[in-house]
Amino acid sequence: MNLIQAVTEALHEELERDERVVVFGEDVGARGGVFMATAGLQATFGKHRVFDTPLSEASIVGAAVGMAVRGMRPVAEIQFADYMGPGFDQIISQAAKIRYRSGGQFTAPMVIRTPSGGGVKGGHHHSQSPEAYYTHTPGLKVVMPSTPYDAKGLLKTAIRGEDPVIYFEPKRLYRASKGEVPTHDFMVKFGEASIRREGNDLSLIGYGGVMPDLEKAADALGAEGVSVEVIDLRSLVPWDKDRVLTSVQKTGRAVLVSEAPRIGNFMGEVAYTIQEQAFDYLTAPVGQVAGFDTPYPYVQDKVFLPGPNRIVRACVQALNY
Repeated sequence: MNLIQAVTEALHEELERDERVVVFGEDVGARGGVFMATAGLQATFGKHRVFDTPLSEASIVGAAVGMAVRGMRPVAEIQFADYMGPGFDQIISQAAKIRYRSGGQFTAPMVIRTPSGGGVKGGHHHSQSPEAYYTHTPGLKVVMPSTPYDAKGLLKTAIRGEDPVIYFEPKRLYRASKGEVPTHDFMVKFGEASIRREGNDLSLIGYGGVMPDLEKAADALGAEGVSVEVIDLRSLVPWDKDRVLTSVQKTGRAVLVSEAPRIGNFMGEVAYTIQEQAFDYLTAPVGQVAGFDTPYPYVQDKVFLPGPNRIVRACVQALNY
């Protein structure tokens, strides 16, 4: 199946498994959402379990917090990650803090699903990658799958957990990423990166929508005799420090890739951890390929995104250092 089918199947199975699960957001009901991720769910589970909301992200997030604190398992959809702003205060000041503030008396087991990233010519209001805002907030968990397997497994883990989860879905991979997904019930643990391919000369690390570009870059370098290890973080909070450090200690070189703007990019945290804990193993400075520090453009969509060519250039620079 493709990635969006995996999301739909995970939601269907969790609605069926646990009557506390509800799914809601703008147009998620009869229409099935702007990308059809919830198609057919309202017909199966009814309007009391899968329902539309007003065009108000603040009320969507607020309702999710209230439901979660009262024992439900809300899965709220924000149509685009760019529009999470109106609900930002409730996410970082309420959902993320309620367990700590209450000394564990209350938790907010809620999931906010939202399409993020570029590659679909959506311009600066429909293509941003705001994950760093949320990774910066203690109390939230943040994940971003790049394969159907991970999409389903991570979403199930998010719904069953006790913490609020921001679940980013790279929209350009919705129908482009395809793979085998088990029919049995399974979960993907947060905080465990996936090694997409093993290598010895350089560690190429990314997450979300850039992963196909990492694979293409690794293929191009492999054709020149370079052995590249490709790592998909898939979970940002928590993130898999051990697997990243083990890889870098083996290869001696690391290039980090994300399509978010470079300043304040989450990969800056990964780079700092590598230089702090694996400095003696490095044979070149840690490289980084990111989006540009500009509003996301309409026409220059492919120029803004890292892309295989930019990734290869960064890898060659590290190899030739």
